[in-house]
Amino acid sequence: MIAHIHDMAARLLEASRHRQRFIVALAGPPAAGKSFLSEWLCREINLRQPGIAAVVPMDGYHFDNAVLDPEGLVPVKGAPQTFDIDGLRQDLTRIRRADRPVAVPVFDRPLDLARAGGRIITLEHRLIIVEGNYLLLDQGDWPALRPLYDLTLFLDVPDEVLEARLIQRWLGMGQDQAGALERTHNKDLLNARLIKTASVPADVNWAVTA
Repeated sequence: MIAHIHDMAARLLEASRHRQRFIVALAGPPAAGKSFLSEWLCREINLRQPGIAAVVPMDGYHFDNAVLDPEGLVPVKGAPQTFDIDGLRQDLTRIRRADRPVAVPVFDRPLDLARAGGRIITLEHRLIIVEGNYLLLDQGDWPALRPLYDLTLFLDVPDEVLEARLIQRWLGMGQDQAGALERTHNKDLLNARLIKTASVPADVNWAVTA
């Protein structure tokens, strides 16, 4: 994996040369490792050219529970309809213009809420990695995001690896075994199946086996 990160960092630096702004979409199912790999990739890029890369997490665009609850959507939080797609599209459009800093929200998983203005994308950040589940989804309003990307990556992870990771994630968040299994099989893996079957092909398919 270390070699893959180094190779990908070099590839993105080469692809973004002489570009005022270059936006990479890194998509994949829940527990594929999007947050971990995007931050790692960002660090590797910044080691080579300090301060040019930043990450915009799609999770920051979760609707708050106060918005989801009246619609009965809290139990399926994390499904495509529980995200503010318009807000993400507007922020990516502003980021692409590269004419001023842009504040983006960041999701606080332990608190289960998004923190507005949790990260600032500055003019020095010319290589932006957007990471999230549905960035390549070919349904609803999600395709409207694709013209904003310069390069797309998809993390391809076997279902059995996702299942094990998801169970451990829920256990780590305080669920008992039954709760972790219920949320894994009746929520996250359903979203994973949708992402794997209804996303458009990425420019780069990044296989992750463990």
